[in-house]
Amino acid sequence: MEQVVDLLVIGAGAAGMSAALFAKLNGLDVLLCEKASQVGGTSATSGGTIWAPGTVQSQKAGVPDHIEDVRAFLKSVVADRGGEKIREAFLASSPKMIQELEDKTSVKLNVCLAHPDYVKNQPGEALGGRAFAPAEFDASVLGSDFKYVRPPRLEFMGLGGMMVNRNELNALLNPFSSGINFMTTMKVVLPYFLSRLRYPRGTRLVMGNALVGSLFYNLKQRNVPVWLDSPLQELIVENGKITGAKITQNGKTVTVKTRQGVVLATGGIGWNQKLRQKLFPKGLIEESLSPMSNTGDGLITAMQIGAKLDPSVESSVLYFPCSIHTHKNGYKAIWPHIILDRAKPGVIAVNTDGKRFVNEADSYHDFCMAQIASNQGKDKIKSYLICDHTAIQKYGLGFVLPGAKKLDYFLREKYLYSADTLQELAQKVGINPKSLEQTVKRYNHFVEQGVDADFAKGTGVMNRFNGDSEVQPNPCLGKLETGPYYVLEVIPMDCASSGGLAGDEFGRVLDQNNQVIQGLFACGNDLSSIFKGTYPGPGTTLGPAMVFAWRIAQFAAGKLRENTNENSILTQPQNLQQERQSA
Repeated sequence: MEQVVDLLVIGAGAAGMSAALFAKLNGLDVLLCEKASQVGGTSATSGGTIWAPGTVQSQKAGVPDHIEDVRAFLKSVVADRGGEKIREAFLASSPKMIQELEDKTSVKLNVCLAHPDYVKNQPGEALGGRAFAPAEFDASVLGSDFKYVRPPRLEFMGLGGMMVNRNELNALLNPFSSGINFMTTMKVVLPYFLSRLRYPRGTRLVMGNALVGSLFYNLKQRNVPVWLDSPLQELIVENGKITGAKITQNGKTVTVKTRQGVVLATGGIGWNQKLRQKLFPKGLIEESLSPMSNTGDGLITAMQIGAKLDPSVESSVLYFPCSIHTHKNGYKAIWPHIILDRAKPGVIAVNTDGKRFVNEADSYHDFCMAQIASNQGKDKIKSYLICDHTAIQKYGLGFVLPGAKKLDYFLREKYLYSADTLQELAQKVGINPKSLEQTVKRYNHFVEQGVDADFAKGTGVMNRFNGDSEVQPNPCLGKLETGPYYVLEVIPMDCASSGGLAGDEFGRVLDQNNQVIQGLFACGNDLSSIFKGTYPGPGTTLGPAMVFAWRIAQFAAGKLRENTNENSILTQPQNLQQERQSA
């Protein structure tokens, strides 16, 4: 059994679907294969934010973003870790990728007017204009194919299958507190119940689910074949060039030959235990936030034919600090502590020594990097979020949502613990009691001064953005003084891998001698982080994933070539028709 296509894409997350879509838009005959029974990968369960600087859309939205500012920002964040050439390619193509989506597809993205960069106090950092959020997507247009879109994690769907935007959460938690809240709730809930008459979950998709649903719809509209339950077996090498791959489909091996190459977009390291042991720090749990079908297939298969893993990343992992609630049926519900609690007044993070170790309002990745440093050499990397009763009532803590929703339930489940005194609280979870009391006393003194002299909590645009604007002079500082007190264990979990295959500015995979492996491309988490394991801003995994998907498609179609001025990309892939005719 053999097929011939221009481009074979392996993996149907946002990166792979984008590569297939852009390839089709450029006239290529493309096949998309996905190991799982649904499309979406990790992207389907993500926030879906795309970091795409320097666009015309940001100017139109009133938050203009200038490439020279982005360049200065990245130079400061990435420092001397290298990779300037590949980042310049990203900056050149980011606006073009967004423009092509707008001009040629129905994938709708909204410029985030306020979504700050993650590394604070840097030259060129921005409050808004660089990040794009997927527009709400009505998946009913997919009809029966909707079942092939991977749903979000169960814990992030209300009423058994309803998705909610972040800015709608407060209204749904307090539907009768105002007319606006009631109308917002009705706008979300009523369509959900109507859609459940026909579908197993709500068809109103938001965040990452909206992105992958929309990409899938655009592929279906253009009749791009998508093979599900079709894992990669091996790459085919002829005379040093990748000319196709062997795919398992319906229990049989299918040989897919390619004219232009194979694109690996299988999601990075994921659950592959050998790669995790090799590249991840000691003390992480074995579970990943990626789908269990993500087992490093792209990396392993490429390494088998001589591809190189990029050794230059600061961290091979990008992290979320997470808390876990294990249900009685064994299901592990995971809460990523991203924006709702850590940065708020009256919430601090301590290690088992009872000492603060980080600016709690910094990015989730930087929080976890500090966690790892604070737990150096320990068998399990963990820390604790601590707050008082005032804070948990107003802001919540993990699964305990603002208003202290279901607090008693989660206390009974031992998801978190409470005590009337800090000493008793510390003893319940194994924190040094005396040290914790001293830490809270010192922190409360900082609150009185309005300045965190130890970790500068509340400085920088992102810190203040995620704090509480009603609290002054520092929106991130508030005393811990009203018992009972609460404590919650948090651990770092991989939200994506940044250590991947070494590649060039066209997404071509490199071998051990840094030479291009002809016919082999990678994007998404299979391609090493262009930011060298740092985490500059919101969507800095999906942004490069989709930009390099665009660049790969342009290169494969002959529209983007080496030593070509990228501001005047070729319009006709002259060589493509010739190759098809000769084939």
